[in-house]
Amino acid sequence: MLAAMATLREAQKEMTRKLLLDAGLDLFVSKGYATTKVDDIASAAGTTRVTFYAYFPSKVDLMKALISERLNAALDRVPSPEHGSTERELVAVVEDGSRERIRAWLATTSERWDVIRPYTTTATEAAAVDPAIRVLLDEWLNEAIGDVKDGLDRADRFPAATRHFRSVIAINELDHVARNWTPGTWGVGHDEMLDVLTESWFGSIGRH
Repeated sequence: MLAAMATLREAQKEMTRKLLLDAGLDLFVSKGYATTKVDDIASAAGTTRVTFYAYFPSKVDLMKALISERLNAALDRVPSPEHGSTERELVAVVEDGSRERIRAWLATTSERWDVIRPYTTTATEAAAVDPAIRVLLDEWLNEAIGDVKDGLDRADRFPAATRHFRSVIAINELDHVARNWTPGTWGVGHDEMLDVLTESWFGSIGRH
């Protein structure tokens, strides 16, 4: 009986936390991060300000959870002792460096853009008004940059001094396209977008 009650309480806690995360993301997208208040999130989740603070010390911490848990899960990023999180397939693709592997990875990643866009767009907007989110977003992008550099290091491709810079270019380019491209944006369809993005990635980090 006690075990069943404990299990029920744990399930209720998880549900409340999920509702707060869902409400936070929805409001950040619809109202904007800066104008969304803790009370707004709590009300939308059907709970109270006191309950919100029992789960998250601040709005920033809720944003951190959205990135570290949900965004990383959507991108197959797992904890890494080297730099926070890693996507092993990205490291392997960069190490291989072939045009075919790069395009295939970009194509797979592009299928998730609609899912991840609310998170990345919200984080980018929040970073403009909240220094803590700016640091968080920079750290997250640096983890992806680290994956690309790891792949280049493993392949021992390009002068070592340029590998980090090449990785910065590749990831920031991908991030911008993933946040802003929709069919027809900038005059290109899906396949054309992938062709040009592949050409750019292959030129900066690929195996020639």
